[in-house]
Amino acid sequence: MAWVLLAAAGLLEVGWSVGMKFTEGFTRLWPSVFTVAGIVASMLLLAQAARTLPIGTAYGVWVGIGAAGAAVLGMTVLGEPATAARVFFICLLLVAVVGLKATSGH
Repeated sequence: MAWVLLAAAGLLEVGWSVGMKFTEGFTRLWPSVFTVAGIVASMLLLAQAARTLPIGTAYGVWVGIGAAGAAVLGMTVLGEPATAARVFFICLLLVAVVGLKATSGH
């Protein structure tokens, strides 16, 4: 169950990190409200998952999902450059996430 919570926390991190782009420095009300709600929900789920998972693993996986997801959405939705180097390093992030899960002992 902790891994499901952690995956949900990571997906929420993707949502709030991309959502920050639309807050315009937290000057737009509804994008800001949704972004803050995503931050809080993501942190609560991370905290819950970290009750049973090692914190280094939980935090690393959470950050990896968030960073890779935000980068992919940036390239596919927000028009950021999709170079071979960026795709390669996103793949490295995903390998690291899988490696952390595989070696966590949970």
